[in-house]
Amino acid sequence: MKLDIIFENEDFVVINKPSGLLSVPDRMQSEPSLKDILKEKYGDILTVHRLDKFTSGLIVFAKNADMHKMLSQLFEGREVEKFYIGLVKGNLYAESGTIEAAIAEHPAKKGLMTTNVKGKTSVTDYKVVENFKNYSLVEFQIRTGRTHQIRVHLKHIGSYLVCDELYGDGKPLCLSEIKKRYKLSKNEFDEKPLLARLALHSFRIKFVVKDIPYSFEAPLHKDFQATLQQLRKNA
Repeated sequence: MKLDIIFENEDFVVINKPSGLLSVPDRMQSEPSLKDILKEKYGDILTVHRLDKFTSGLIVFAKNADMHKMLSQLFEGREVEKFYIGLVKGNLYAESGTIEAAIAEHPAKKGLMTTNVKGKTSVTDYKVVENFKNYSLVEFQIRTGRTHQIRVHLKHIGSYLVCDELYGDGKPLCLSEIKKRYKLSKNEFDEKPLLARLALHSFRIKFVVKDIPYSFEAPLHKDFQATLQQLRKNA
């Protein structure tokens, strides 16, 4: 796999991770991960934070123990600014706001998280960037780093991300849902979806390390861009 390297120096590397690739190996070593690929390229590589398998975008890995310690402390101390862009089903009641609801593991469903007063403090800021018919493009800034935080908080306010199999309906987004009077071409038997993966992308990250400020951005991948083009075209 060709790596989309946004930035690297002697201490760390920033990657634009594709959707569908694990950040780090799972317990079963069931499939290759981004970390496995980076190990082949760099040798020793150290995990600083993670993205969900189907979330695309910016992720940082350290190249040495000293930088790993520094970056890990920044992430754990909430000194890293993390911004995501997501395509949400429906239009949100408020154009901007803060969702503050503690998150814990789901008591009955393994692998899922849920809001629970006994959970860990979790805070997500959001603002609507663009409204479409039945969809919204939303920017999120997570103040805490809980598992599935954006997805759980959206469910908490009665919404969900497009193609979210865990907290939404999981349905792929097809052009027929956007375009009026859509018809398959003569050569098509089934409609190919515009977007068939979780509509969430880590697009900007900021931090200061060794007294140097860093700010990185990762462009949306082609499937996400194409979906937005169609939504704008058929608004």
